Amino acid sequence: MDWKRSLRDRLAARRAPKKSEQELKDEEMELFTKYYMEWKGGRKSGNTSYTNIPRFYYRLPAEDEVLLQKLREESRAVFLQRKSRELLDNEELQTSPMIGEEAMINYENFLKVGEKAGPKCKQFFTAKIFAKLLHNDPYGRISIMQFFNYVMRKVWLHQTRIGLSLYDVAGQGYLRESDLENYILELIPTLPQLDGLEKSFYSFYVCTAVRKFFFFLDPLRTGKIKIQDILACSFLDDLLELRDEELSKESQETNWFSAPSALRVYGTLCFAIHISSLGQYLNLDKDHNGMLSKEELSRYGTGTLTNIFLDRVFQECLTYDGEMDYKTYLDFVLALENRKEPAALQYIFKLLDIENKGYLNVFSLNYFFRAIQEQMKIHGQEPVSFQDVKDEIFDMVKPKDPYKISLQDLINSSQGDTVTSILIDLNGFWTYENREVLVASDSDNAADVDDT
Repeated sequence: MDWKRSLRDRLAARRAPKKSEQELKDEEMELFTKYYMEWKGGRKSGNTSYTNIPRFYYRLPAEDEVLLQKLREESRAVFLQRKSRELLDNEELQTSPMIGEEAMINYENFLKVGEKAGPKCKQFFTAKIFAKLLHNDPYGRISIMQFFNYVMRKVWLHQTRIGLSLYDVAGQGYLRESDLENYILELIPTLPQLDGLEKSFYSFYVCTAVRKFFFFLDPLRTGKIKIQDILACSFLDDLLELRDEELSKESQETNWFSAPSALRVYGTLCFAIHISSLGQYLNLDKDHNGMLSKEELSRYGTGTLTNIFLDRVFQECLTYDGEMDYKTYLDFVLALENRKEPAALQYIFKLLDIENKGYLNVFSLNYFFRAIQEQMKIHGQEPVSFQDVKDEIFDMVKPKDPYKISLQDLINSSQGDTVTSILIDLNGFWTYENREVLVASDSDNAADVDDT
């Protein structure tokens, strides 16, 4: 009978040895795999590549793996050379179209030209590029000169990308400080506007140039910046502008990378050209030890920065035995000369945020403005009420929280430069307080010029 067989099987199962925990787990995994593969088989795609996961991570060679490092370097060099050969060279780019600026071309003829163009040019004759250059022409045409300039710009960007990548030692798409220093150092002889720069000053010039890149493009101070970010910003254009032998004096004075600008910031007579006045850094360094103390830095600019603000500078910034070096000084100068920029506001905001709370409150504002009031008393002026200034600051910034001003509030308000000037610089506060008088004076002067 069936019940006899069931009973016999049950008794036999009881006599069987008990499986260990590991054997049970193995059996469970075997059953899971079996049923999962059966389930997956019913949903199997026609593409067999899904059964194999491609390799997506390649470990960088360690420092002691010299052979692998050399292989990686040679491979990257060959790759960059191949990419460089794919670009239009200077001779090919010199063959500019002999046409007027108003010459236009429609899409049909654009494609015909693309068919006859060489293999290096075909990548530029696409519908996407044509549409990008199309600007409200009633006949659906684009300017030939604009297209030529677009190609020139694209090729220059690719050439520069390859040139910068040669200095990317890690091969990860970014440059460390030493990498960018080497790039600029080897670039100096190719810039006619720096011919008067003596080799003894090269290291200071390179430091001055590199700091601007890292101050604005590395806000988190990671010690490296992406090559894409270097290409996207205008700093490289300003640097390469020094190739122009006929660059005007006004352009040189406003260009951070020019010889006169470097002289202004550092101050040296290491130029072949004769310049009588010393620059800021050496002029401030009264004891000539190559470093700046708080007392020496207090003479910066108009000499009206408050002592409270200078105390915060030396508390938060990198110093050596209570004095700052040239690199730290460059960050200080870049912040104060570019107070409208987010990176500069971030630098100053960190100094103003004395409680490290991530925002400025009434206490923070009062802490810094008291120093302005004290300076006003020293100069024989009647101190302005803090309550009035506080209300004006909050009205200008319009923060999300009516009692707290965050860094993002300052940036969004477009009034960050005015607010910081009010709190750290007596001259900046005086300019703000007398803005209406100054505007009226400028108007009167303009009217006098018109009358003459």
